[in-house]
Amino acid sequence: MVHLIAGLGVVHWKENMTRQKIEIKRIVNTAARQVTFSKRRRGLFKKAHELSTLCDAEIALLVFSATGKLFEYSSTSTRQVIERRRLQPEKMDKLDTTPSLELQLESATRNMLSKEVAEKTRELRQLRGEELQGLNLEELKQVEKLLKGGLSRVKETKDEQCLKEISSLKRKGAQLKEENQRLKQAENLPQLVQEIVGPQGQPSRDPWPHGYNNSSDISLTLGLPFPI
Repeated sequence: MVHLIAGLGVVHWKENMTRQKIEIKRIVNTAARQVTFSKRRRGLFKKAHELSTLCDAEIALLVFSATGKLFEYSSTSTRQVIERRRLQPEKMDKLDTTPSLELQLESATRNMLSKEVAEKTRELRQLRGEELQGLNLEELKQVEKLLKGGLSRVKETKDEQCLKEISSLKRKGAQLKEENQRLKQAENLPQLVQEIVGPQGQPSRDPWPHGYNNSSDISLTLGLPFPI
């Protein structure tokens, strides 16, 4: 009986000794915070040393306490590790953090665009008279208003286009009329030349205006203009 009680006591003692999860937040008590910092720092450095030894990894750790004191651990040289980090391409800076952020933004943008496309598709179908069964009276009035506004804008655009076409046809008609007049003048020109010159190159009619005397004597005579 004593043995059983003792056994139960040992079990109960072991249950009390099990670790409980500690809430991760800032420790308010200064002394407790310093003690935890010292323990966790030593544990962190120990894990870094184990990782470096087991995996042949080059590790450097820099830790500043709340008072500004520096603690560091390096498997080789802290300066060497930092310099090696600086030699890495700039793109390496984004490999660990930005892809997840970019993927989140891309996913959010894709979802937003998908919703907008679905909404616009539904509106277009409703404007075509489809998928109207689930709409209430106010929504149906809104669809009707959109249709009337759209028809009005279509009519205005059609009238403007018709006026432009009419103006363009008028301009083309005026240009064709001018071209016809020039062609008629070009066709009448050979006949007019033939009437003036004649078939043998001689004038077929008097080119001088009617009543104009072209028999003026242009000879030169020496002497007095009248007898003495």
